[in-house]
Amino acid sequence: MVKALVVRTAGTNTEVETVVACDRAGFKTDLLHVNRLVEKPESFREYDCFIVPGGFSYGDDLGSGRVFANELRLRLLDPVRDFVKAGKLVLGICNGFQVLVKSGLLPDPLADGPPSVTLTYNESGRFQDQWVKLKAVSGKCAWIGEGETLETAITHGEGRFVAPAATLDRLEAAGQVVLKYVDGNPNGSLRDIAGICDPTGRVLGLMPHPEKHLDSTNHPRWTRRGDQRPDGLRFFRAAFERLSR
Repeated sequence: MVKALVVRTAGTNTEVETVVACDRAGFKTDLLHVNRLVEKPESFREYDCFIVPGGFSYGDDLGSGRVFANELRLRLLDPVRDFVKAGKLVLGICNGFQVLVKSGLLPDPLADGPPSVTLTYNESGRFQDQWVKLKAVSGKCAWIGEGETLETAITHGEGRFVAPAATLDRLEAAGQVVLKYVDGNPNGSLRDIAGICDPTGRVLGLMPHPEKHLDSTNHPRWTRRGDQRPDGLRFFRAAFERLSR
């Protein structure tokens, strides 16, 4: 049995869709409040995949994902690091991506020091809610193969990926830039970056929501696309199949 853990806290709002995505992909999925993990961090050992879902954790009062990130960094950093070292998979979606970045779990969960990248306000200065197309530009990531495309939705106000040029060069050279926007960059992310992974390829953060495309009819142009396999479900099934080997 391959098990997935979706964590929730005050303000997360796509955890149910994420559980549904994992269940449909084949996982045995549990949804736990972060406080239960703090109380019993050894719970991580029961799972093969750990997901931080989207939403507005703690109201994003101190910045998107920052409070939740501090919880992970101060209370659960070592268990998550051990989880990655054990060869398991971690995913952060939208606010979850912001959490992984601001906790220091991306771009390298084993590194010390302040984060070298961040996610900040969209270049448009407003909340963006639209469908986008992504392309995987690296073969390093365990979640998606190089050259694959993914169409799904974004719903964020602080999704612009920024970092110093030298850091971007290093991430691209290492294959850690995994997903890029194609056919338009909705938030002004540098080099069109929509998602990055850690050096192992097992920790992925992305701003778009794959759990929003679990059925062909979810796509706004589904009648024109025909009965295509939904990209988000394909994304989660690929992770399940990898862990099932």
